[in-house]
Amino acid sequence: MAYAKPARGFGETVPIDRRAADNLRFIRDTMERASAFTAVPGWGGVAVGLTALITGGLAFGKSESRQFFTWLVEAGVALLLAGWAVKRKSKRLSLSLRSRPARRALLSFMPPLIAGAVLTLVLFPSGVLGVLPGLWLLLYGAAVVTGGAFSVRIVPVMGMCFMLLGALALGASAVWGNAFLMAGFGGLHIVFGTVIARRYGG
Repeated sequence: MAYAKPARGFGETVPIDRRAADNLRFIRDTMERASAFTAVPGWGGVAVGLTALITGGLAFGKSESRQFFTWLVEAGVALLLAGWAVKRKSKRLSLSLRSRPARRALLSFMPPLIAGAVLTLVLFPSGVLGVLPGLWLLLYGAAVVTGGAFSVRIVPVMGMCFMLLGALALGASAVWGNAFLMAGFGGLHIVFGTVIARRYGG
């Protein structure tokens, strides 16, 4: 095996293949960061989680239809809040929302959300509201997984947690729907938002 020439003052030799592996790892990590959409807002996710917990508290004990409209308002609030947070973080990091990683993340994120909106419009007139919490969590999780494929690694993990929670909600009694929504859109957003904020700069 070939060895790199020892540095002056040091007696230890470093195998060339180890140095090459370190260099390749550095290049790979650099390319991943360059091709990833890193403006995922951590504290923005925490804020969305807090509004979801408030919404769940307001919806607690209400009829299914009242809970539905309460969470529908929360969806609008969360969308505006998340959009503002993404724009703010992108500006702070000098990242363009028109860049290729940003466009790919957005285009991958939207289809499951659109599917969720269409299914909601179809199911609501039929009065089938009990499945909506699980459906929303499942498809939102799918959106986070697909969009997160072009973002930092923890984002798809968060999406998988949403999908798992949605699957559990679909198998549970409808009376637990509000609690599952609070656990997902509230709890998971706060936990993962805090991690993203600390690891990836806000």
